[in-house]
Amino acid sequence: MNSVRVILKNRISSVVSTRCYATTKKKIPDPDEEESLPIFQYPVSKSSDRRMYVWGLAETGALGIHIPRGKKGRKQYRRDFTHCWYPMRSTFAERFDIAEVAAGYGFTVAAIKTDGQHKVFGTGINTDSQIGYHAPRAGHPLELLLSPAPIYLPYKSLETKVIGLSAGRAHTAVLTDNEGVFTLGNNAYGQCGRKINSNEEYKGSMVSHNIKKLNKEKLVDVCCGQDHTLFLTEGGKVYSCGWGADGQTGLGTFENQAYPAPVQGDITSEKIVKVASTGDCVLALNDQGELFGWGNSEYGQVPMKNPSQQVNMSYALLELTKGLGKITDIAAGGSFCLIVNEAGDAFVWGYGLLGLGPNVQTCPKPKQIPPALFGRNEFNPNCSVKKVACGIGHLAAITNNGDLYMWGRNRQGCLGLGHLKDQYFPLKVAIGAHVLKVSCSVDHSVAVCKPFV
Repeated sequence: MNSVRVILKNRISSVVSTRCYATTKKKIPDPDEEESLPIFQYPVSKSSDRRMYVWGLAETGALGIHIPRGKKGRKQYRRDFTHCWYPMRSTFAERFDIAEVAAGYGFTVAAIKTDGQHKVFGTGINTDSQIGYHAPRAGHPLELLLSPAPIYLPYKSLETKVIGLSAGRAHTAVLTDNEGVFTLGNNAYGQCGRKINSNEEYKGSMVSHNIKKLNKEKLVDVCCGQDHTLFLTEGGKVYSCGWGADGQTGLGTFENQAYPAPVQGDITSEKIVKVASTGDCVLALNDQGELFGWGNSEYGQVPMKNPSQQVNMSYALLELTKGLGKITDIAAGGSFCLIVNEAGDAFVWGYGLLGLGPNVQTCPKPKQIPPALFGRNEFNPNCSVKKVACGIGHLAAITNNGDLYMWGRNRQGCLGLGHLKDQYFPLKVAIGAHVLKVSCSVDHSVAVCKPFV
């Protein structure tokens, strides 16, 4: 944390310059005359009703809500705080049509609906250029941004749309509708899907890599783990690259993989519809609602007949999920897994604060979290969980009513409950909107919502 404060102290004057990115020739309004400065001087084309809420550690800039103020020639911050205890409505989403969001390790990326060049924005830690190249002047790249800044990507057509985002520890993947996936950031293990160069300098890098298709198949989804990346094709095949020390690439080895290669094992004959990974464990779901897994299994996330802490190829988890019905959504955290069946029941297993109370930290098999904790009762019998998400140490669930419930390790207030205490049971988060999607990382969370009316 001391290093973060040093970065903040050294970079704070430079970061202010990025707030008027591409508009440096225009006069910046006097901060004392206005409530806040605009994020950018781009034409506002807000037409949708999407809102974005952020909470957790604000000191890294990952929330993008620091508001610079000036007074008597000395820079001050009216909202210079370190934590955001409750979900705060992002002003960035008030100016642009938010399409996708993703929370990385200390940074956040958001895609907007536009026919312009800047379709993706990033804020937060940028030590490895995971949110692009940003410099107030030549030769001085920023390692941290306090407000969203546009990420340059070499699209062939400005009509290209961003339909998916994912963020890892220090790399980002951007999925488009017709130009494949763009990756940027750290590639020390091959997680960006290109050749590994041991002498490559990632700070201030302008390198981005485009993966158009894999085996001539269109890419329909992308998922970043800690230091690996998973690609899903239109035909339901999964490819991976990056760090493989825990078997998270699923290629049958424990070596690093520079270029995307097909995951081996039981999923080779399946049509996969979703993959999930936040740390080093991976879950995959096929079109029949059956579960598969590989990667780190130190806490029994991927149980095997022969106990193994690293599983290097995909295995069907039919025995593990027997009797749970058709699975509809999946999420994998740092040491636990969370799934939902078609009845809207949530099941959890692994190690950590699983939502089963303070006395249950280890669960070898999927155990149902009591539906009453998500609002199901005799007055609301149809309440059910529809979507789930996991950070490294915390978990989240979205109900069919658009309510968000969170629990687990409350690092830096990432649960949005107004305090730093850990949460042993799912607890409803106070967001004044209908939650559509939530993205969780290490110490912050981001949600895309729509208003109730």
